[in-house]
This record gives sequence, C-alpha cells and structure tokens, in this order.
Amino acid sequence: MHIEFRHLRTIRAIHKAGGLARAADVLNITQSALSHQVKGLEDQAGVELFVRRSKPLKLSSAGHRLLKLAEKVLPELEAMEDDFRNLRSGKSGRLHIAIECHACFEWLFPVLEEFRKAWPEVDVDIRPGLAFDALPALQREEVDLVVSSDPEEINAVDFTPLFDYEPVFVASAQHPLAAKDFVDAEDFRDELLITYPVERSRLDVFSELLTPAKVEPRAVRQVELTAVILLLVASNRGVAVLPDWVVREVRYHSDYVTRPVTAAGLSKRLYAATRSDETTKPFMAHFLKVARKIPMQMQRAKEVEVS
Repeated sequence: MHIEFRHLRTIRAIHKAGGLARAADVLNITQSALSHQVKGLEDQAGVELFVRRSKPLKLSSAGHRLLKLAEKVLPELEAMEDDFRNLRSGKSGRLHIAIECHACFEWLFPVLEEFRKAWPEVDVDIRPGLAFDALPALQREEVDLVVSSDPEEINAVDFTPLFDYEPVFVASAQHPLAAKDFVDAEDFRDELLITYPVERSRLDVFSELLTPAKVEPRAVRQVELTAVILLLVASNRGVAVLPDWVVREVRYHSDYVTRPVTAAGLSKRLYAATRSDETTKPFMAHFLKVARKIPMQMQRAKEVEVS
C-alpha cells in the first residue's frame, strides 16, 4: 500500500469537515478529484475507509486507523515545514560558537543575552571544548562562528573585526612592579606568571611580548577562572596579563594595579570567523552587530565611572 502525505491530509480534512464538499473546499480541490482520490486509496487498502450512508460522513474502523497515523505524522511534517520556512526567511537557524580567546566568556555572555531576546528561534550553544580545533571545526560545519584574535587566510571563511582591546599587566598594589609606569619583557623574568590554561601561542603576553624577546618567566601557573586569577594576584602570589575589558572594574580596586605592557602599550583585535555564505544571514549579521556594540557600551560605562 502506497500512502502519500496528501492521503493523510485528505482523511483528516474529511473527518473534520464531515463531508466531501466541505473537505474539498478546505483542500482547495474539486469534490470530484477528492472522491477519485478516496476511491483510489480504498482500492489500495482493499477496505472502505468511510461509512457512506452516515451523515455527517464518518470514518470506518479502518479509516480511524489511517486518521490516527495522520494525526501522528502530519503535525511533525507541518512543524518541519515551519522550520524550513523560518530558515529561508532567516528567522531561525543554528549559532554554535567556539572560542579561541579564553577570557572572551566575560564579554560574550552579555552579547548572547541581548541576542537571544531578538532571535529566540535560533539554537545558540557555546562549544569551549573545540578551542584548539575551532577553525577546522568551522569548515566542517560543526560550529558556525569562532571568536579569535588570530585571523588566517582560509577559503570561504570571513573574519569580521569586532573590537580592539589592550592586554594589560595586573599585579597586587604591594608588588614592586606596581611602582612602574609600564612593564616590559624583562620585568617578567623573575615573576610567577598566572595565565589561562591554553597553549602559549594563544596568550597575548607570550605571542606579543615574551616569545619575541626570548624571555622566560620564573614559573607559569595555569588557572581556569578569571576570578581566581585576580584572587591570586591580589594575594601577591603572581602577576598576570589580561584583556582590558576583563579588568575594567579592578582598575579602580585598591588591591590591584594595572599597567601598560611596554611604553607604547599593546593593541589586539578580536574577530568573528564565519563561513562566507552565512556571514550575511539576518541573525548572524545581527549577532555581529551586537558583538561590536556591547564592548563600546562597556567602554562608555568605564569612562563614566572614571569621571
């Protein structure tokens, strides 16, 4: 027996309408075409699907079995059709994010909070476990956006600039280096450096300062959470270099000091990597817009605090 979706829709429509004429109007076909379709389906089944002498028209026991199938299958099919319509219109989709920048959680959460209010139908997820394989995962379509400070030339991948930031030195107010106006590579040679648990090439203090200067700290301690790094620094158990947006509040805390790294300071840029054919999707474009706006709001709030 070959059952098509139109057969299920027909059974459901006739059951709800109670007659062929009204059901034909609902299905937007002629009554003759509907009668022909029902006869063909009954010929396939080998049984009658309706009690023809009843008014309104009623399903037979075999017809009720087919109606049960229709009521199970059609809602799922219609939900899938709605999903596809939303995908075509850009109202829904998937935004799975991988983060190469470990500190970016501090900035990303307010971005996602604003984004979800505008795009509730978009499936959002963060995939921190892919941090070391993020860009290949983007190409394999395992994730849809990668937050990175290291743009590369990759076919069919766009790197959209988000915002610039400054890696700053953070130390206890009691630390001897607190007396300096800025720190340079040599200042780290005798220090315990506290970092996030990522490879050195992903840490600004190494890639931008220590590795080029061929300076090795006395020791390196890896810590997962920013809050714990700041607690250790406040206890004078080490020093750190963190993005300025992470330490915007502790700049004015009496337990800490922040200083530029080198006399000129360091400057880095954060990017969002996306597949080129998805960069201009409505929800993706909106996410990129919010991702650029939130840091500016943070900066304005910081300037108000200072004034």
